[in-house]
Amino acid sequence: MSNLSKLEFVALDIPGKSYMSWVIDAEIHLDAMVLADTIKDKNHASNQDRAKAMIFLRHHLDEGLKMEYLTIKDPVTLWNNLKDRYDHLKMNISQLKFYGDNITDHDMLEKAEEKP
Repeated sequence: MSNLSKLEFVALDIPGKSYMSWVIDAEIHLDAMVLADTIKDKNHASNQDRAKAMIFLRHHLDEGLKMEYLTIKDPVTLWNNLKDRYDHLKMNISQLKFYGDNITDHDMLEKAEEKP
């Protein structure tokens, strides 16, 4: 079933090729919604704010990722799991930029697929 409501930004896909821009967009939107604390460790967000943040984050995930993280109900846990899964992409891209290599979408997909 397709998602009928409009996305504020591109949903995070399973390979994670849009992870870096997704993180920035998610942080900006959560901040604008006064929900930024919900994705920080040891936060004191209300249950209602956590629920709003989870609805928002899940709305911006690919269907496959939604299913994979189906049992997670806390936004900070989801946020940290996604970070653990995709944060290596930031390091790979930074290293490639440091060495002056051009980085293509194909390169990013290959790096994403290398991680177990």
